[in-house]
Amino acid sequence: MKLTNKIAVITGGARGIGLAIAQRYLSEGASVVVADIDRGAIDDALATLQQQAPAEKVMGVELNVCDQTSIDAMVKTVIERFSGIDILVNNAAIFDMAPVLEVTEESFDKQFAVNTKGMFFTLQAVARSMVARGQGGKIINMASQAGRRGEALVSVYCASKAAVISLTQSSGLDLIKHRINVNGIAPGVVDTPMWEEVDALFARFENRPLGEKKRLVGEAVPFGRMGLPEDHTGAALFLASQDSDYVVAQTLNVDGGNWMS
Repeated sequence: MKLTNKIAVITGGARGIGLAIAQRYLSEGASVVVADIDRGAIDDALATLQQQAPAEKVMGVELNVCDQTSIDAMVKTVIERFSGIDILVNNAAIFDMAPVLEVTEESFDKQFAVNTKGMFFTLQAVARSMVARGQGGKIINMASQAGRRGEALVSVYCASKAAVISLTQSSGLDLIKHRINVNGIAPGVVDTPMWEEVDALFARFENRPLGEKKRLVGEAVPFGRMGLPEDHTGAALFLASQDSDYVVAQTLNVDGGNWMS
């Protein structure tokens, strides 16, 4: 097993890609902390994870990545329980869309607050604890294929995820001297509950029937279908393990061939 005795914190870990990564990390010997803003979803995730591993291997912590006090409290709570953090997966994110002329300041600020600022200051707080501990670590930031390009209806989300890729590069270059590897994963279109909301927004702005956009984007993936949460766990395991010790400041596309960079 590649993560024996490692402690992994996964933000937005109660569902979707985050929960799938938690399950994979457990299977590889890690202890897992599900950090999420939704207490009910945390409890559901813990019930699922505890079917796979002993209760002492899993922990749930409420986390609002937009609140520095909440971030600091999460780090403190995890260290008190497990003595340190070896792996951070910055997975918490939100999505919104609108034509450029209809984007609101509220939507702009919220997307950057969660997707970019929240990601960065969670990274910073965990990295500080890793430096103090002196054992290095692995930090994985979940970006998006949307961060590789612009999209007419998704301007702010694309920009927020482009910033994630850029911050991954800068943080990776700065922190590797502490043997902290910072890298990212850029998913493509992924079949999670959030895509029902995305599909509804496309239906509104592109005047489509519900479900049509989801079908079309799935058919357009060279692999032949939308991604599943489980499709991303191999990359997340690689970037969390010793196999990636010489990988620094990269963002790996895991998108079925949707984007090449």
